[in-house]
Amino acid sequence: METLDLLKPGGFKLLQARNGYRYSLDPVLLTAFVGAVGDQAILDLGTGAGVIPLLLSRSDGASRIVGLELQSGLAERARRNVELNDLGGQIQIIEGDLRNIRDLFPAAAFGLVVANPPYRKPGSGRVAPEDERAAARHELAGGLEDFLSAASYLLTNGGRFVVVYLAERLAELLEKMRGVRLEPKRLRCVHSRLGEAARIVLVEGRKCGGQGLVVEPPLYVYRGPGRDYTEEILKLYGT
Repeated sequence: METLDLLKPGGFKLLQARNGYRYSLDPVLLTAFVGAVGDQAILDLGTGAGVIPLLLSRSDGASRIVGLELQSGLAERARRNVELNDLGGQIQIIEGDLRNIRDLFPAAAFGLVVANPPYRKPGSGRVAPEDERAAARHELAGGLEDFLSAASYLLTNGGRFVVVYLAERLAELLEKMRGVRLEPKRLRCVHSRLGEAARIVLVEGRKCGGQGLVVEPPLYVYRGPGRDYTEEILKLYGT
């Protein structure tokens, strides 16, 4: 069973599984953090239903966006979402395993690689009963090392890797990025509310980049104890 929803920002039509994986705020934050993309090929690792390619399609110069997805059902849904929004000339969805990235793409084929990888290692936390949600949350078909290795292989020298990840695994993320020549260049912590610890982080690295990390001001999602978004989040959604 599926639902047809409105994806903000952008006003895209979005098919989602009623009981499977459904998009959250994270891809919205990720694509906003990416900023300008220019005229370069873009790849989304583990695209799911294609939310990130849809959001990135609004960027000036984003003429070629590829979404890579392992799960057949999600890849097919992503293709239908691309067609539903008449973006077939701009976005391509490929079904494949990022652990076999060298069989799918030539080296240095992209100037920008983005990812919203699973946050949890197997055995940590409750695993969702549905395959789609389980794979989105837990490293059941490729862990952090696999995502980073794929990104490093795919990027041109100087190309950008942008990722949203769990704050408690930030040290691991930065260490492993540097291990595959993705030098961390920008970092922003995302907090649910003022006074609370960061929940997720947004990180940009550059392939073979020089040292020097800019830590940007924190981003707060809610303005108080309730569920009212801050002005920055409302602006991202265009409201």
